[in-house]
Amino acid sequence: MSSKVPTNFWSFVCSPVSGSDAGRGSKIPGNRRSVGSPEARSHREKRMLLLVGPVLLLLGLYFLLHMTLLKMPRCKSTAQLEGKTAIVTGANTGIGKATARDLARRGARVILACRDKGRAEAAIQEIVQETGNNQVTFMQLDLASLKSVRSFVEDFLRTESRLDLLINNAGLMNGGKTEEGFGMIFGVNHLGHFLLTVLLLDRLKASRPSRVVNVASEAYKFGKSYCHSKLCNILFTYELAKRLQGTDVTCYSLHPGLIKTEIGRYSGLWWRLILTPFVVLFSLDPESGAQTTLHCALEQGIECLSGQYFSRCAPVLDIESKARDDAVAKKLWELSESFCGLSES
Repeated sequence: MSSKVPTNFWSFVCSPVSGSDAGRGSKIPGNRRSVGSPEARSHREKRMLLLVGPVLLLLGLYFLLHMTLLKMPRCKSTAQLEGKTAIVTGANTGIGKATARDLARRGARVILACRDKGRAEAAIQEIVQETGNNQVTFMQLDLASLKSVRSFVEDFLRTESRLDLLINNAGLMNGGKTEEGFGMIFGVNHLGHFLLTVLLLDRLKASRPSRVVNVASEAYKFGKSYCHSKLCNILFTYELAKRLQGTDVTCYSLHPGLIKTEIGRYSGLWWRLILTPFVVLFSLDPESGAQTTLHCALEQGIECLSGQYFSRCAPVLDIESKARDDAVAKKLWELSESFCGLSES
């Protein structure tokens, strides 16, 4: 009796082996190799190698990339900071918290300037436990409100006698408006930090030598709101250095690297969907992201590089011309003064 031939190819492939064929090693019509034969095994091994080989190659390249291009140099400074005071904005998470932790470990009094009190207090508890330094405290600062910035400065000047390091670290990528109606990204990433810095300049000068460190990004090269705000950080630093000549207060901007942070936690769904795969595969931890910040804040001998842009714990030599435009930097300063109401005072 002839066996029934299935009309569907997949049903034929998936049909059970008959009892008479099961013990002999089933054969597919038109294929003379037995499934259990050495030839069949060799064929399967070759197919497996073709599948696994590229995967192993990609994993090797990924590991090599992490060990070379993506491996962040460490800040080599051994400076101790007893008796010094530092402000770190956005220090309740990510790079800011890693920066605050390192400064606290060196003995500094560290002010976590943050909007969210609960998250800041949790970060303080963690930092104190890890470093043994109880001179870590919280002061309320909402960079999306110029009123809040002024209030923060008033409180700080009333309660703190010195300021050695101002680290403008906080940043975000989400849209919306600030309390004064400016774009949220521009308002928080640049304008709030501009006002904070200008209002604290006298205390920085009185505590000299002191430093201002602005966390920017390599994204300054591109367009759109976030990238433009990072360009503002670099231009602001460039202009600030000119205005601080002879004061013993120096300033630096920097690219922290591609780091796992919560900067996009309030971003839209599409942004998170686009960025998440890249962040998971190619980003480093916040401690690595803090290294260039710490280098700019602590490294001796870089005072002559005030106003420069750093990456991977070194000055960037091939910065784009738009980030060194004297006229634009001056205009940005004047507009920022006007937006903050400083030019009227």
